[in-house]
Amino acid sequence: MRRIYVIGTCDTKGDELHFACACIARAGAQALLVDVSTATPDASADVTAETIAAHHPQGQGAVLGLTDRGQAVSAMGVALTHYLLSRKDIGAVLGLGGSGNTAIVTQAMRALPVGVPKVMVSTLASGNVAGFVGPTDIMMLHAVTDIAGLNAISRTVIGNAAHAAAGMVLTRLPKARKAKRSVGYTMFGVTTACVNEIRRRLEPGWESFVFHATGTGGQSFEKLAESGFFDGVLDITTTEVADYLVGGVLPCTADRFGAFIRRSIPYVGSVGACDMVNFGARDTVPAQFSSRQFHIHNAHVTLMRTTPEENAQIGAFIVERVNRMPGPVRFLLPLRGVSAIDAAGQPFHDPAADAALFDAIRKGWRRAKTHKLIELDLDINDPAFAAAAVKAFKEITS
Repeated sequence: MRRIYVIGTCDTKGDELHFACACIARAGAQALLVDVSTATPDASADVTAETIAAHHPQGQGAVLGLTDRGQAVSAMGVALTHYLLSRKDIGAVLGLGGSGNTAIVTQAMRALPVGVPKVMVSTLASGNVAGFVGPTDIMMLHAVTDIAGLNAISRTVIGNAAHAAAGMVLTRLPKARKAKRSVGYTMFGVTTACVNEIRRRLEPGWESFVFHATGTGGQSFEKLAESGFFDGVLDITTTEVADYLVGGVLPCTADRFGAFIRRSIPYVGSVGACDMVNFGARDTVPAQFSSRQFHIHNAHVTLMRTTPEENAQIGAFIVERVNRMPGPVRFLLPLRGVSAIDAAGQPFHDPAADAALFDAIRKGWRRAKTHKLIELDLDINDPAFAAAAVKAFKEITS
């Protein structure tokens, strides 16, 4: 049986961690107590802090004995990540703690494959947990009381988390038999018609996985791609780059497209929704953008039109990374509009801004036998554009 790694700082949360292990054992699963204390390691843990620290690329001394707690916590997160990635018997990971241990354990959890059960009981779980969860499937459970002694509430919360982890290990779903090849998509509301038409044309032979291009959505898309989950991708909606470069609320990270640079994955891409930067309600838009052109998508989403200068930056960012992809690539430019509101007659229609985007990609494009730049006198949601994307995809995946 695969084991449940129960991880925390035994020097301050020892009783709670042992309680979680006991709950797991009573449920019929196997627990392994892992200590990630950075101040006073506990020799009674199944896996000591010294053992974890030794997995840091710079050795144990880079983690233990540091006077700066913040540096020690960060280093322990790195060490734990390397340790967990070296294990072959992980059934689930259960973390308990406050801010320090939440940072340590969730950093390592994010490196594990999607599908490995990950439960984090944290005093920070009732706030914004995006930084902890990231692009993966971490379950955050609010501790309610501080994890500082066992009481009627903490026993219940920790016990529930332990039983949840045990249940996921003891009743694992059988691995689904892969009947079709898998394809990943990026989509936004303003590129939905395009992606839906592509799916309609491909789904008889392909299983579709669509990701909302909301920053985290793109990261999840790339995490699965890098793990080998997809047999090919149609990265139609690269709008997160606009938010990253201009300052919107749905940005990618500096590693956007990195999965496809590190792995040779058949890649079809485009510039879907690169005409916009996303903000929340209109009154949340930063003052420096007050003179810009906006479109109120709904009460909670305000879209800002990108300028020619910004589009030139976006195009340069994208093409530099596409050029570095080792696998087969087809990149499509929809010359008549990159979103539903950028087509002729729509509020964001701006040929000059689009031209700056396209010109930057043309200028930066590096010729390669496996790479093709395809220009289409169509808007991105025209069914003919979807047909061209499908043709290109089949060309590199057949």
